[in-house]
Amino acid sequence: MTSTVTPATGMPLTLPASVTKPRPVVIGLDVALNASGVAGDGWTDHVRCTSTSRHARLAYQLDGLSSFYRNADYVLIEGAAYSRGHTQGADVLAAMRWMIRHDLWKRRIPYAVITPSKRVTYAIGSTVHKDENGVRLTGTALKAVVKEAVEDTYGIHTEGPCKYDEADAYVLLAMGYAHLGHPLADVPATHSRALDGCDWSGFDKAVTR
Repeated sequence: MTSTVTPATGMPLTLPASVTKPRPVVIGLDVALNASGVAGDGWTDHVRCTSTSRHARLAYQLDGLSSFYRNADYVLIEGAAYSRGHTQGADVLAAMRWMIRHDLWKRRIPYAVITPSKRVTYAIGSTVHKDENGVRLTGTALKAVVKEAVEDTYGIHTEGPCKYDEADAYVLLAMGYAHLGHPLADVPATHSRALDGCDWSGFDKAVTR
């Protein structure tokens, strides 16, 4: 709680901290070379590049994504899925993520990197979901479940070729706001447990500075 003084009476008035401290600007990024999802409070968008040149894609994604986060207070980025085999494409994607992270560092914007499993857990409570035949959902099928959860939980409907990327970005955004004490929705403990174990060191240092 925070105390202030009413202009009429001069008497102290106690206000909730949420009234005196504005909600920070948080941006969620699902970074990729072809199409990256972007999310802010109440909206989603994407940056899509069709160039066949990897250098052109790197430049296009960096320029496009920075236009969304340049005035942000905090940024959430999806990290690598280390369980997947290493490929040349994974190497370039890692470079893309680090370009974004380095640009955020230069701009002094705190960021956190969230693993895909933590994102999925925060969205739907577990990384293991099965269809009506008991077959575990993976890939696009699992992304569709996350997209539906984003619509049900936050009222955010994504569509078009980048709908899954945008939904993923919104989950990252929601995790950031929840950690900062500004949850966008109440989620069950099975979901919120995903916040534990994430590296929030950049966020927490920024909050106390």
